[in-house]
Amino acid sequence: MQNDSFANCRDAWRVGILFSRSGVMRVPQSEHFFGTALAIEEINAAGGILGRPVEPIAYDPGSNPIAYRELAERLLIDDGVQTIFGCSTSAERKAVLPSVERWNGLLWYPSLYEGFEYSPNIIYTGAVPNQNSIQLARYLAEQYGSRIFLIGSDYIYPRESNRVMKELVDAARGTIVGEEYFPLVLSNGNFDETLERMCRLRPDAIFSTLVGEAGISFYRQYADTKLFISGIPIASLTMAEGELALIGGERAKGHITAAPYFSTVSTQANRLFSERFHSKFGDDCPISMYAEAAYCQVHLFAQALEGCGTTNPQVLGREALGAEFHAPQGVVTIDPDNNHTYVTPRIGIASTDCTFRIVHEEAEPIKPDPYLVSYDYDLGGLFPRGLGRASCQDLPA
Repeated sequence: MQNDSFANCRDAWRVGILFSRSGVMRVPQSEHFFGTALAIEEINAAGGILGRPVEPIAYDPGSNPIAYRELAERLLIDDGVQTIFGCSTSAERKAVLPSVERWNGLLWYPSLYEGFEYSPNIIYTGAVPNQNSIQLARYLAEQYGSRIFLIGSDYIYPRESNRVMKELVDAARGTIVGEEYFPLVLSNGNFDETLERMCRLRPDAIFSTLVGEAGISFYRQYADTKLFISGIPIASLTMAEGELALIGGERAKGHITAAPYFSTVSTQANRLFSERFHSKFGDDCPISMYAEAAYCQVHLFAQALEGCGTTNPQVLGREALGAEFHAPQGVVTIDPDNNHTYVTPRIGIASTDCTFRIVHEEAEPIKPDPYLVSYDYDLGGLFPRGLGRASCQDLPA
C-alpha cells in the first residue's frame, strides 16, 4: 500500500526477505514472513523511515539451504540489497552466512538457535540456550524428573541443542535414556520403532528437536501411545501455535515449549499486535514466536536506520547495537557485546485450543550468552535446592 506522503520522496529503502512459504519448514517460516510483512506495512503507513518507504523484495527458497545461498546472492548482487530479513533453521543461516560476509550484507535472523556463533554481518533476534534451554531443563527436573529421551532432526541445531541439554541433565544428576535423529525431510514420517523404544524405557520427558513436518508427524503419532495417556510430555524449544493447530489440540495438550513469546502473553503491546495481525491475516491465522520475533526485528531495523540514515552494513550494524523496542513479549534490546538480543524466557503448556498456558516467566529480559561463557553447569546454580537430584523412577516403592 503506497502512502501519499511518499509521492515525491527519494528512492525507497530496499530490503530482502528470505523465508520459505513452501517445503518442510513452511509453517514457521510463513509466520516469519507474516510478521515481517506486518511490520513493514506499519512502518510505511506511519510515513516510512526518514520519509522514504521500505520496499521488500521477497523470495521463497522452498526450505532448501542451497536455494537460500543462491537467493541471498541474488539479493545482494543483482537486486542491490544490503539488508536481508531471513532464514529460520541453522542449516539455512549457515548456508547464507558466507555469502552475506563475502558480499557485505546484514542478515537479521529471527529464530531461536543453538548459539555458539557470532558474525558482524548478522543481528540475532531469537533466543539462545541461556534464554530457553536452561529454563526448560530446570522446569522438567522440578516437575517431571531427569530421565530424558532426546529425539531430533539430523542437522546442526538439534545436535548442538541436545549437546547442551545433555550437560544440563548431567548437572541435574539425570540420565539420557535414548537419543535418535531423523532426516529433516522424512520419506515416510513413521516413528513406530522409536515410539516403541520410548514406551519400553519410559522416560520422565522427551526433549524434541524435530522441526517442520517431521515434528508435527511425531506429535500426532505420540498421542496414540501409553506415554501420552500417562502424561509424559514432549518438551521443545520450537513447537509453536501454528504447529499445534496442525497437530490438533487434543493431541497436543500437555506438551511443553520454552520461548520468549506466546500468543497468550498479557501485555498491552501484545493485545495491539494481535489485533493488527488478525486484521491483516485473518482470525484463524496463528500467532507465534516466529511471527513476533520477525515483527520485532523489522522495527529494530527501522529504529537503527532512522538513527544512521544508511543501509551500509557496518554503519547500520553499529547503530543497531543497543536498540530497544517495546515488543509484544516485553522490552527487547540488541546487546552491544554480541549482536544477540535480550529477551524474556517463558515456559508454556499446550492447551486444547492450540494456545499455551504460561507456567513460568522470568521477571525481566535476560542478557544473551550465546557461548554460555558465564554458565558453568553447576547444579546449585541451575536448580533450586533439592530439585533435579532424582527422578520418579529413583524413588523407593
